[in-house]
Amino acid sequence: MTRLFLAEDQELLNSALKMLLDLEDDFEVVGTSLTGEDVANKIITLKVEVALLDIEMPKESGLEIAKELREQNYTGKIIILTTFARANYFKEALAQKVDGYLLKDSPSDSLVKAIRAILEGNTVFDPKLVSGVLNEVDNPLTNREMDILKMLEKVATTKELAQKLFLSEGTVRNYISSILSKTGTSSRLEALNLARNKGWI
Repeated sequence: MTRLFLAEDQELLNSALKMLLDLEDDFEVVGTSLTGEDVANKIITLKVEVALLDIEMPKESGLEIAKELREQNYTGKIIILTTFARANYFKEALAQKVDGYLLKDSPSDSLVKAIRAILEGNTVFDPKLVSGVLNEVDNPLTNREMDILKMLEKVATTKELAQKLFLSEGTVRNYISSILSKTGTSSRLEALNLARNKGWI
């Protein structure tokens, strides 16, 4: 059973999301909050595996909580929920190495799928949020992700790439998924072209 914590300041949405997530056989929402106050400590105390944090809340924002969790070496997954496509929020989310950056009003099945993908080791950023701010942010890719993107110009398959990097195919797929998510692209070629055009590689 995956333990989740939900911090969302809109009471109706908080209740609706909790109900939705609790319907999943393998999810359990072990705590909720309508403010950001003391949320980081609650998440650690309750041994939460997935923290869903609203980006704007009274007392503390989701990004401030994410920063606190990272400073306390929290090893669970952090997902930011937002309605705002703002470059400064996106940059801060990247800085805190969040695992997901999602729209609050996405279809319910999309949220569940995103959580499952994140639990499998993927990074999931909503393309609608990413595409709106990419022109205003610095390169969101890590050095490792840029190296992999460069290699994709010469290597045709995931298997070949894994062999060259001495990594498992699953790990390489996770890196590629993260690249596509951070760049808001839907294919390796599209990500490669975007990175070239922006001078990231």
